[in-house]
Amino acid sequence: MADSLAFKPDLEAATARWLAFWDHDLIDRPCCVITAPKDPGRPLPPGPPYMSGAREDFAPVVRQVLERSAAIWWGGEAIPSYTPSFGPDMFGAWLGADLEFDPNPYGTNWVVPCVEDWSTALPLRLDPANPWWQRMLAFCAALAEGFAGRMVVAHLDLHSNLDALSAIRSPERLCMDLIDHPEAIDRARRGLDAIYRQVYDGLYQAGGMARTGTLGWVPAYHPVKTNTIQCDFAALIGPEHFRRFVMPALEAEAAYLEHTVYHLDGPECLVHLDDLCAIPGLDCIQWVSGARNKPFIEWLDLLQRIQSKGVSVWVPCDPESIKVLHRALDPRLVFYVCSAPSPAAGEAVLDWLKANT
Repeated sequence: MADSLAFKPDLEAATARWLAFWDHDLIDRPCCVITAPKDPGRPLPPGPPYMSGAREDFAPVVRQVLERSAAIWWGGEAIPSYTPSFGPDMFGAWLGADLEFDPNPYGTNWVVPCVEDWSTALPLRLDPANPWWQRMLAFCAALAEGFAGRMVVAHLDLHSNLDALSAIRSPERLCMDLIDHPEAIDRARRGLDAIYRQVYDGLYQAGGMARTGTLGWVPAYHPVKTNTIQCDFAALIGPEHFRRFVMPALEAEAAYLEHTVYHLDGPECLVHLDDLCAIPGLDCIQWVSGARNKPFIEWLDLLQRIQSKGVSVWVPCDPESIKVLHRALDPRLVFYVCSAPSPAAGEAVLDWLKANT
């Protein structure tokens, strides 16, 4: 792994703090992913739109990412990186489903379910010649070549396990399958465990992550392997089905990666919190309260509950709210994500954390 990157000359020091974070330890303060425009008087260059690279040439995307990243101060434990994405259900497309794109260039896309009968669909396979898979590998390779020595290709927001089954079957039908065809879903889920490893390693190699280290779309860094794991489908099911169908998949993913962040999205998923916190290798939870719910800073009781189970928390903040949050949380079990108006303001935040830890 490189000791520095052109956009992150202090990578070695940041790596040391990240390793302390994964060990639930401290060097002199908690990890703080803090960024700011290098020149506060000038707007940042625009980054590429969501899903860039899915249909257009790669070279302009690489150029846009580099131009924007070069204008950012990557302070504290912020690692200059870019997460490629062809939409929320790429995994389903790699399993053979089609993608339909919103005509709005800043919109999203949808997967077209492709499983009518599990008896003919199983076993699930990743076809190495799948065009969406080949395009993503080529995109990651192009990003790695363009970023070399400067920044990191982040690992992808995969939506694996039952999220992938939901994409290729549809959420409504998968919910019924858990009741009507549980053995088929057991078999499908077990097959996805191996496919997950195949997918992770293929992207890891294409993106040159062995040279740079990895982080997921939740920006927690490790010099070897990590990623954000999740199961948004869990919002639709109760604890019994979660323990049978989702927990084994998350346990397999966490065991393979050894260190992970879990994306916990919305109050509907809180019924699964105790089970999630018991998964070995699930080190940190990114709590997202969801639309129309109270703001993040009003969930301190939940963050403290998570920390009481020995699990770290991701905390978005600004230079003022970080002072409130820091006084309420265990500094060994937290990493902050903070935007500052200038590098000087960012350095002041880091100095404050050192003085108050």
